[in-house]
Amino acid sequence: MKQFYKSKNLLRLSFLAAILLSVASVFNSCKEDDEVEFKDHLVQFEAKIVNGGTAPTPPVSTFKTIISQVGIKQETLFDSPGLTWSSGEFFVNSSQSQLNLSANANLLNSDSKLTVTIYIDGEVAKTKTVTGNGTKEAAIAHSFLEL
Repeated sequence: MKQFYKSKNLLRLSFLAAILLSVASVFNSCKEDDEVEFKDHLVQFEAKIVNGGTAPTPPVSTFKTIISQVGIKQETLFDSPGLTWSSGEFFVNSSQSQLNLSANANLLNSDSKLTVTIYIDGEVAKTKTVTGNGTKEAAIAHSFLEL
């Protein structure tokens, strides 16, 4: 009668089990690395001027330039009318990774304010306010990448 558990057969079975276990672990680890999920986010850019001082009569503060950038796509707006500019809401996939907004304006009073804000999914992601008179600039950036 042959014995099943001879040392030669036992060595072959253990070698086969080690190979199967290592192949399974390699496939399992590669599966976790490949799962990169990008999400769509609702984004809105906003730039706002608050005139300081007590006299509401013209002249008023004005935007000189507003620059917005999503990924590598940049848009520049010169001499935007009014005291508030908004991009409107639009969808951005997080694979774009970077959002940038900058604005500069001529502010007339020492307590005038220029504020730039990036909203993501209806919440303020980044905001910056500068105060003073003369030409002032505010710039912000948001990255979807988690460092």
